[in-house]
Amino acid sequence: MRIQINTDRNIEIDETMEAPLRDTVEDALSRFSDHITRVEIHLSDESADRSGPHDMRCMMEARLEGRQPIAITHQAATMEQAVNGAAEKLTSAIESILGRQRAQRQRLQQADALPDEATSPDEP
Repeated sequence: MRIQINTDRNIEIDETMEAPLRDTVEDALSRFSDHITRVEIHLSDESADRSGPHDMRCMMEARLEGRQPIAITHQAATMEQAVNGAAEKLTSAIESILGRQRAQRQRLQQADALPDEATSPDEP
């Protein structure tokens, strides 16, 4: 799973700030790492120089193998809170998608295991 971090012109991130952000995302999504090829993180300061209650925005996009990308957004007071919130939302979205996919596969397997009613040997 590759993680790419992008920022707007109002945010500067050095390596010491980038490592904890990557760790947060890796920890949150580690159990899905076999399904995820890449995660893009887009950080922006919505109010630039002014401060506000939820001025940090984190948009995360996960690319799952064989599926359309999943994108979520979370706004918070700090960059760390925005990344944590986005990672939680993304984890929930991926759980939901993979759970539906797993359930569909199980339904198909069960349907294949049922005898075909048209060729049932019980008919006279």
